[in-house]
Amino acid sequence: MKTKIVTSAVILLILVCGSVKSQEVSGTTAAKQTETLTISCTSDLFPITSQWANVYRSLKPEVKINVSTIEDKSINQGEGDDLRIVTNNPDGKINEKDWKMVVGRDVIVPIMNSGNPFLIQLMQQGISPEKFAKIFNNPDKQNWGALLADGQNAVIHIYVVNDESVKNGIAKFLKSKQIPSTGIIVGTKDEVISAIQKDPTAIGFCKVVNVIEPDNQSLVANIKMLPIDKNGNGTIDYMEDIYTDVNAFLRGVWIGKYPKALYSNIYAVSKVQPANETEMAFLSWIITDGQQFMNSNGYCALVNTESQAQLNKISTAIVSVSPATNTTRTGLILLIMALVITMGVVITAGVRRYRKQAPAIPDFNDSLTGFNENSIEVPKGIYFNRSHSWAFMEKDGNVSIGIDDFLQHVTGPLTRVEMRNAGEKVKKGELLFSIVQFGKRLSLYSPISGIIKQQNETLIQDASKINSSPYSDGWIYRIEPSNWFVEVNFMDMADKYKKWINTEFSRMKDFLAATLKPDSLEYSHVVLQDGGIVKEGVLADFGPEVWDDFQTNFLEIYK
Repeated sequence: MKTKIVTSAVILLILVCGSVKSQEVSGTTAAKQTETLTISCTSDLFPITSQWANVYRSLKPEVKINVSTIEDKSINQGEGDDLRIVTNNPDGKINEKDWKMVVGRDVIVPIMNSGNPFLIQLMQQGISPEKFAKIFNNPDKQNWGALLADGQNAVIHIYVVNDESVKNGIAKFLKSKQIPSTGIIVGTKDEVISAIQKDPTAIGFCKVVNVIEPDNQSLVANIKMLPIDKNGNGTIDYMEDIYTDVNAFLRGVWIGKYPKALYSNIYAVSKVQPANETEMAFLSWIITDGQQFMNSNGYCALVNTESQAQLNKISTAIVSVSPATNTTRTGLILLIMALVITMGVVITAGVRRYRKQAPAIPDFNDSLTGFNENSIEVPKGIYFNRSHSWAFMEKDGNVSIGIDDFLQHVTGPLTRVEMRNAGEKVKKGELLFSIVQFGKRLSLYSPISGIIKQQNETLIQDASKINSSPYSDGWIYRIEPSNWFVEVNFMDMADKYKKWINTEFSRMKDFLAATLKPDSLEYSHVVLQDGGIVKEGVLADFGPEVWDDFQTNFLEIYK
């Protein structure tokens, strides 16, 4: 039987290879036709957008790319469904209904001399935004005693790079209209960095790319990043500890561990999700090979896992292609299928031989419970947000909020819920609450805007109610909505959500296979069981870094 399968697979492989070759020849003429891509951008992003366009044109001569700047007042209007490259700073440049994808980031960072006499204390405690504001706004307080309990009266020289985006970001961070003119030394990036390298008690603000060695992604000599105590509790918590390594810092910025005032995302934006093959190819190139041009233009490239997440986002688009391209693509798909079949037969035969020789592996399926897409409870009558929260309008007009059944299956028993207080105003997409399991956490974003009217106080004593009853006893808030009839349009009802959750479950299995990389057959049986069953509470056995990766790939991407 195996011989017949292998023979059939080989024959299919040969036939498909010949088919693809003939299709490529027949599609050559179509491929040479000139295709036009129109892109508009803000003036500050014109250099990087133009460089992307020029390099891509050299790689794809058949693609014509027109790049133009747009006035701030017309950013929301755009040019039809053409692509726009814009930032989210200042706010309001992107319509809520626009399709958008992060392609880069502009990040401002506080820095200090690596020989700072208070270095150990600073790395442990950090400086809160309020303390930064104190020394910026009060020249007589510009000494280390104003920042640290035992900082004495050593003078702090404060330097700021003379760049409008840097100064605006600092002002926003300090909750001020502009940075003070007294007591602050403004200079070029080279002047500021050189001054801090020579002065052990100086601090400064610049773009993070100004202090990164491009060759090895390390900080320039004699410079350290100054940690920010984001929550102001007097210590650098696990969630804030991102300042010892450049890659950890950039990843921390991406997943929300860094103050939003000090960075702005760069987006590719369109009124509708791009479905043109030329646009899709260009966007894919921007977030892969095109990232190499970010640093030289003053911006941060996406971290590797973020690039992959954005590629996944692109892959969900429905691509419209010509019949010739469709035929070629079909041939390629058949080719891949043939390869997979052939490899599968060979691997299966190898595994069977291995099992005959190796000791028997325990059957973990007998002792473990698991779940799959058919196990997920999706009740009718409530609205689902794709960041795994739900919303239901009660009879009194308030909206109950909670997490979906998929998420509680993935995390396993929860030990704590961190909630905002009743009376607070929230906006759609803002951080609303965190679910915690022995210190490991996931942050959830609000599916609606409004005022928090009530917390589910029973969760303070027993957070596991979320696991046992996510849609009833496990509700988390009741919110008085302020824009319900608009925001409900961005959520799904049960039938549509069921179809989407099937895709999400497949992504979950891919995530486990690609990210966790189990290194033994026993371990892989625990994580991914036969028949597509995933172990109940699969994240419970893994550390905070895996939870952070899950946050990025399953919660941040849809917020």
